[in-house]
Amino acid sequence: MADDDEPRTLRQMNERAELLRRAVESSSPPSNPSYEDDVNAAITAYRAVIDAVARVALFSPNEGLEDISTSDLPFLLPNMRLAELHQKITTHNPHERKSILSDAREAYERFLGLLEGYDALGPPAHRTLYARYTDDPLTFSTLGSAGADPARRRDAKIANFKAEKALKQRLETLRRNPRYALDEDGDGGGRGGGDEEIVRELYIAQLHYEAYQAFQGLEGINREIEVLDQADAMRPFFPHRDSSVEDDARRRRREGDSDKDAYSERLEPRRLQSLLGQGGPILSREGRPLQPFTLVGSRQDVAAGVFRTGHNLPTMSVEEYLAEERRRGGIIEGGGEASYNRPEPNEDDYDKADEDTYKARAWDEFTEANPKGAGNTLNRG
Repeated sequence: MADDDEPRTLRQMNERAELLRRAVESSSPPSNPSYEDDVNAAITAYRAVIDAVARVALFSPNEGLEDISTSDLPFLLPNMRLAELHQKITTHNPHERKSILSDAREAYERFLGLLEGYDALGPPAHRTLYARYTDDPLTFSTLGSAGADPARRRDAKIANFKAEKALKQRLETLRRNPRYALDEDGDGGGRGGGDEEIVRELYIAQLHYEAYQAFQGLEGINREIEVLDQADAMRPFFPHRDSSVEDDARRRRREGDSDKDAYSERLEPRRLQSLLGQGGPILSREGRPLQPFTLVGSRQDVAAGVFRTGHNLPTMSVEEYLAEERRRGGIIEGGGEASYNRPEPNEDDYDKADEDTYKARAWDEFTEANPKGAGNTLNRG
């Protein structure tokens, strides 16, 4: 960047950092290669603002919020913006992610400590959250002791949502106020057409809202660290996956550079195993399974299934299946319209008449010998 384009004042430095942050907010997803560069540029800009604020001693612990001029209130926010940007940094390495989250936590703590020193945390609920965080930062939650009880947890979430909504509505109301108008430089310090009282009220309301967002960010950091710790605890069960994706990529690049002269299209056994997700030993020395495996009768069974499909194919057609089911008596036929197509009885067929008579007589004898309820003496069923 040319010297003429470098920000010369603290206000210009803060405006430049804000422009870079908004560019990150409106940029493409993190998968874009330029996303990481945009985030790092915004972080560098905000660090420069924080260092400049410290050099000029803009804030003093001996002052109160009323002693800070309206134009200086926005300089309470850089640590908050820095923490948010740190959380946007992407990495596949759990240890690097923990270091990034630690930097974000420190920025959140500096921001909240600065607000607490000026008694600018906002409502009493925010001061309660700050006291709860300072008591136990690593297990902090905005839900407090309601985390164990589902009903209380739900009520706490509803209360937090309503509080956040009220802060947002207050900010929007102040921004829509006709008396609020930023000057052309975006300073809002009352040198333009804006009413300084309304501008100051807006800045303070924004500090209260950002304080609540900081508590939400600290809670999110604790949850993410908990997940990362669980992943570290599971790592001994997957020894062949200890290296991160980035380490694997670097290793492949190194191997590719060293093997350019010995290039071959043949897949080596080790690389083939890695493609199939079967790298490393199957059992540990203690006999504990390290990866899924299937027991087979012989090597011939495995070899016979090499060129088969990955799913079961039908062994017969639908017509063959229905014919087999009909032969086994698994298909009930008749009923419906077919039940009305009974042949008329032949009065001259005495054998059929005798058969029906014997059948009816046998049924009568059975019902007389086994009256209804005779077999259910215990009244079951």
